[in-house]
Amino acid sequence: MDDGKPTGPKAKWWSRPSAGRVTLPEAQEPVPVSEPVPARVPVPVPEDAADSEVTAELPPTQAPGRPQPLHEPDEYSTPPYGGPGPWAPAPPVQRPMPTPAQGTPIQPQHSPTPDGTAPGTGGGYAPPPQLQPHAPHPQAPQPHAPQPPQAHVQQPHIHTQPQPQPPQSPASHWLQYDPWSAPGQPLTHPGEPAGKKRRGGSLLVGAVLLALVAGGIGGGIGAYIERNGGITQVELPQVSKDNGNRPPDSVAGIAASALPSVVTLHVSGGGEQGTGTGFVLDQQGHILTNNHVVDPAGSAGDISVTFSGGETAKAKLVGKDSGYDLAVVKVSGVSGLKPLPLGNSDSVQVGDPVVAIGAPFDLQNTVTSGIISAKERPITAGGEKGDGSDVSYVDALQTDAPINPGNSGGPLVDIKARVIGINSAIRAADSGAGPEGGQAGSIGLGFAIPINQGKRVAEELINTGKATHPVIGVSLDMKYTGDGARVGEKGKDGSPSVTSGGPGAKAGIKPGDIITKVDGQRVHSGEELIVKIRSHRPGDRLELTLVRGGNERTMTLTLGSADGT
Repeated sequence: MDDGKPTGPKAKWWSRPSAGRVTLPEAQEPVPVSEPVPARVPVPVPEDAADSEVTAELPPTQAPGRPQPLHEPDEYSTPPYGGPGPWAPAPPVQRPMPTPAQGTPIQPQHSPTPDGTAPGTGGGYAPPPQLQPHAPHPQAPQPHAPQPPQAHVQQPHIHTQPQPQPPQSPASHWLQYDPWSAPGQPLTHPGEPAGKKRRGGSLLVGAVLLALVAGGIGGGIGAYIERNGGITQVELPQVSKDNGNRPPDSVAGIAASALPSVVTLHVSGGGEQGTGTGFVLDQQGHILTNNHVVDPAGSAGDISVTFSGGETAKAKLVGKDSGYDLAVVKVSGVSGLKPLPLGNSDSVQVGDPVVAIGAPFDLQNTVTSGIISAKERPITAGGEKGDGSDVSYVDALQTDAPINPGNSGGPLVDIKARVIGINSAIRAADSGAGPEGGQAGSIGLGFAIPINQGKRVAEELINTGKATHPVIGVSLDMKYTGDGARVGEKGKDGSPSVTSGGPGAKAGIKPGDIITKVDGQRVHSGEELIVKIRSHRPGDRLELTLVRGGNERTMTLTLGSADGT
């Protein structure tokens, strides 16, 4: 229904046609008409109304067939009815609301305020009245933009006949926009548009793919740098390889000369097993080692020998002696053996450099070096059996060359790669002296059997299968705590402490005598006296100094012989 709206092309909201203007040819500008004078005309009213005339102020008469504008002309063309100007502020913007086809806004469903006004309208504002439709323009039957309501102008009541409604085009939010209407429905539905969501999801997927690609590239670069040490090739300066020659008296020279003669022994039997070291004595395959290394094999155990080059061979026991802690084994069917030369332990001086070779903790061909820290150090080792049969008495060479479990039986050599001792015992910080069972390791206190004693015992073991011990024919009181070695009152099992017809009895030794010196060297205990005697051969002559009844005296005796165990 046409409600007094123009029938021309759709007009923007700031260019609505002003009242009192006429349509001119295209070449002419519109000319404003002088201000009209309102006139009173009779207006018919319904029958139920009062029988009186109702007058209304009408705008100036226009040409027949044209709609009457609802607003008076604006000589300043002030927006929204005139042309826009820089001095006029833009009209307030409100959310558009749906408008019916005839251009009348739909009254929003709001609860009235306590003063009877609609919410958001303020006092004195009334919704625009519903206007009756006018006849459509004969030349352009099209919908027009809605007319803004006038708050202070009374609208006339005009009865017109209903006219057929022309076809309406689909409603547009912008064509329905009325800045003076009450707040209605929003122009758009709340929420993010579906297209934007899809764009956000695409961006997220793209970001994830980019991160994966970047991570793969970065990981590949990092792996390349880690594998190759950097992007660029780094080459450090280095001297060329020398000929490998070392002075024969250097540690490297000594090791190169001695290592081919050193072997590692693996022993098992009787539920026990052990590892030790030995060295070749001759080309017949005799190897010298410690008794406590081969003791687990017993009489039917297994002894395996590994040479420095990695070759292995089975060995058999030739002989052993627990008192000296020495043993000899022999390998068969092995050629090219290199015996290690033997030195003279009596020529060794304190401070001489030495090298120890062995297999500590089964690490074969291990070389350590040090010096001779002391000579003729009396030590006792063993005693695990509890009956004293496994106790060894050694007048040892002390060295600070590191010796650890597994070094036992290995050679201690001088600067000419000659054997001067057999590594046998260490002193550990936690458990004292001992062969190596339960030892924690070297603290710089290692002990070796002098090679002079080892040579004599090895020869006896190879020749007879057993070793002889030098004796003086007396029993000592091992519980004596005074200085020196005291001859006991009774021997073992109640027998006499001085063997009748023995070397001691012949020299005049009696029970209760205290022996203080051997060949002028002081002894402080019974163990030291045994060590000093066993450092000699049977048949050697010794000078003993003893105290009897407070008087010191000296006597000479010839050492006897006893079979070892």
